[in-house]
Amino acid sequence: MTSPSSAMPGSTPFTLIGWGAIAQALHSRLAAIPHARLDCVVVRPERVAAVRAALGSSVDVQSEVPERCRLLVECAGHSALLDHVEPALARGTECAILSIGALHEDGLAERLADSAARGGARLHLLAGAIGGIDAIAAARFAGLDDVVYTGRKPPSGWRGSPAERLLDLDSLREPAVFLEANAREAARLYPKNANVAATISLAGLGLDATRVRLIADPGIKDNIHEVMVRGAFGEMSLTMRGRPLPDNPRTSALTVLSAMRFLANRTGALAI
Repeated sequence: MTSPSSAMPGSTPFTLIGWGAIAQALHSRLAAIPHARLDCVVVRPERVAAVRAALGSSVDVQSEVPERCRLLVECAGHSALLDHVEPALARGTECAILSIGALHEDGLAERLADSAARGGARLHLLAGAIGGIDAIAAARFAGLDDVVYTGRKPPSGWRGSPAERLLDLDSLREPAVFLEANAREAARLYPKNANVAATISLAGLGLDATRVRLIADPGIKDNIHEVMVRGAFGEMSLTMRGRPLPDNPRTSALTVLSAMRFLANRTGALAI
């Protein structure tokens, strides 16, 4: 029997931080990425036994990133960046993160970049639930004038967030704008819902210069992302209707697919 730490011929083992809806959805789709193999899952100590029972003997389950790890994918939230990603980068582990909203914290992005530089590693900020990041990042080199992100979700998509204190989500009959702020403030207040705003801002004008509007809309079923960009390159307008994960209406299914794309590019012979 192959042990969790031994790689199959031609495969690239990776470690996954977290075992929530995103991680489980990614795991269920890994057959589509033949050269990526889940080697280890990192969870909080009190969850180790339960996740081991769920995964069986084919995948190692630990409360810390193992020393053997050379490729790490994070989908567990802010604390995972500090507890696991930062030290992994410092010892030379390549990392990819989905919790981009956590980078609103002053100096955190710089800390992670510094750790990666000291360790000779690379940190990948995954696009997650939004498209057009490549175009925004490219246009930045010529100069950007304006970047505006508008996020619309059905009321259920904002449950468990501060929007519940601002709106009666059960009785909404018309769209309601409940936040107009910059991306840093949006990511601080809505870290689980505004990863998209943070990602767009880090690709373009930055957290403080990117404008954000968040809307609860009872007339829609999908998560809708609207991005408007103007600059020396011209103008770009993007609208995406992202389907949520069936068991987590606050998370776009495209977030999982974004992690799949990264693994396919990282482990395959052709990257796009």
